[in-house]
Amino acid sequence: MSNQFYQAFDFERYHPAKAQEGEIRNPFEIDRDRIIFSYSFRRLQSKTQVFQSGEFDFYRTRLTHSIEVSKIARSLVDKLNRQSLELTDDFYIDPHLAEASGLAHDLGHPPFGHIGERKLNESMEIFGGFEGNGQTLRILTQLFYDRGMATDGMNPTRALIDSILKYKHCQADLIKPHGDQLKYPYNHFIYDEDRAYLEFVNGGQSFENLTKSLECQIMDWADDIAYSINDIIDSIQVGYLSAAKIEKWAENAGLSEADSRLIMALAERIQSGRFEGYLNKKIGEFIHAAQLQQREHPLSRLSNRYAFELNVDTSCQDESKLYKRLALELIFHSPQIQKIEFKGAYILEKLFQGFVDNYLTKPCKSRLKLLPTRSELEIQKTETDRARARIICDHISEMTDSMAIRTYKQLFDPEFGSILDLS
Repeated sequence: MSNQFYQAFDFERYHPAKAQEGEIRNPFEIDRDRIIFSYSFRRLQSKTQVFQSGEFDFYRTRLTHSIEVSKIARSLVDKLNRQSLELTDDFYIDPHLAEASGLAHDLGHPPFGHIGERKLNESMEIFGGFEGNGQTLRILTQLFYDRGMATDGMNPTRALIDSILKYKHCQADLIKPHGDQLKYPYNHFIYDEDRAYLEFVNGGQSFENLTKSLECQIMDWADDIAYSINDIIDSIQVGYLSAAKIEKWAENAGLSEADSRLIMALAERIQSGRFEGYLNKKIGEFIHAAQLQQREHPLSRLSNRYAFELNVDTSCQDESKLYKRLALELIFHSPQIQKIEFKGAYILEKLFQGFVDNYLTKPCKSRLKLLPTRSELEIQKTETDRARARIICDHISEMTDSMAIRTYKQLFDPEFGSILDLS
């Protein structure tokens, strides 16, 4: 039985493509499978989620986080399909699309977690910036496949592109005058060069303050659920969080009575050693807090993805925000994590500046070959500093934590490296 929730508009790919003969998967299943078997997805196993990749063997990396987001997104869809009166056996949200969105949502994250994203954006400020969500779009549409001497996108469906677009403004749309200077956006944008993909997602129509598609809302709530709960679980297991530390934090955090009860309940569970089951149960509660709601939207006549939206119980949203605040103030702002972030930011800054000095400052004849052959060829064909800087940024952002550290040592540590190194 065909699913009437989606139309040809949703399945359309940026580059028209015919279905292969004998293909039994729908377009969203194909998208999901392409992501799972990609280099970009596998690299996430060695990229930081909270704690630097490789220190322990039990906490989340970007890869395990993405798998969990995908699973939570699928559970949300299963719940909505079963319980929403608007949905039927032949009119339902596709679970494979939700899985694909969850798997893909962090493909664009650079090494060293959020500090890596901020440092690359700072380094790329006058060259178009860097944004994890914008880089995910760039990977899916242009960098997904390594073709030897060039790259190519995975040619995703319109619905998949839309499902990962949490932000629908280009950098140029958000730049503001600031005295005699220009103030560049800190985050929440896609690259100016990728505006055509926004136009594609919108079916060529232009709307201001575009909202997220239904599947993007599902992915975004699944992401919130995953990291608001699992970052805390990992931090307790590592030893960053204790009942005493949480209780002391709560005394001066200005919490509401309801939030104080939640924090004290968490502290009690940590004290008794029964915290993991308690927090994992919260994931189920947050999933069941989501409901489907109809909405009016200019794109709803083209796609049911805009005829509905996700409505999440306010108390569960507030509880998720509470756990994220706890993690931010006690984990991410801790001296231990900040020292690691400082080091990661320093490494990325040095790498970017070293590559820029070589490829943007020096004349062609004086340049050293510091990048992979494919990137070298792309830079040779590129005429502007902005485009060359983007190629450099692509190369750095795709690195795993360990590769960034190794490359830094190869370039700046006199006692590290050998002519026998293959990379």
